[in-house]
Amino acid sequence: MAYFQTSDGLSLYYTDEGEGLPILCLAGLTRTTADFDYVTPHLSANRLIKLDYRGRGKSDFDTNWQNYTLPVECRDVLELLAHLGLEKVAILGTSRGGLNAMGLAMGARDRLLGVALNDIGPFIDPMGLDFIMGYLGRNPAAKTHADAATAMPRVFTEFDGVPDSRWMEEAVKHYSETEDGLKITYDPHLRDAVEAAGAQAAPDLWPFFDAMEGMPLCCIRGANSNLLSNETLTEMQTRRPDMITAVVPGRGHIPFLDEPEAVTALHTWIGQMT
Repeated sequence: MAYFQTSDGLSLYYTDEGEGLPILCLAGLTRTTADFDYVTPHLSANRLIKLDYRGRGKSDFDTNWQNYTLPVECRDVLELLAHLGLEKVAILGTSRGGLNAMGLAMGARDRLLGVALNDIGPFIDPMGLDFIMGYLGRNPAAKTHADAATAMPRVFTEFDGVPDSRWMEEAVKHYSETEDGLKITYDPHLRDAVEAAGAQAAPDLWPFFDAMEGMPLCCIRGANSNLLSNETLTEMQTRRPDMITAVVPGRGHIPFLDEPEAVTALHTWIGQMT
């Protein structure tokens, strides 16, 4: 296992595998490097770097939850690139990872080769955010991975045709099984940070999206997503007619990225950088 130390003393976990185009995979708000297990076999010709943000997975939890912010996470990304001696990377950003990618496009554009956004855009649908706040920072009621896997299809009704085996994989990825039941794999104080951010006026993220002008750009949306609306995707396409776009049927927030539509879009995006 590989770790690097941030400028404020935290030890963050990352993986670095393969050769070729360096693609930094940035996960969703509560997710870990495991988020990209499904797509990894489809990107085997590339160098895949995956990061557990501070407070998630195998990385240190921050004693100051106020550091669970996009600017601090972007700083951590830049410090990881310095640790690896990488001048430029492409970013595959899932949900919050895409927000971080847009932040880096605004503040460190020269470090980016291109960006692929997985079910995220410059406007976050309040319906999706409300759904996330319903579980953020709380352990699930399910006591075992099997219980969680059984419950997931009832909770994530926007997903169609997902086999039971995939739901079990999801349960194992996102929860630790203990004698006291399932535990989340991230710092519960992440909820405090999100609530604090929500108490402020929402920033206009369209300039951050526009900061990616001229670089290879891809957006993958779940057809049933409650976070990235079709209206927002349409505006993104209007601003970037060259953006590679895929809408994955039977998926909500977020597509698993091994769906044929997602894989094809990512390969097309990678082709623009190689």
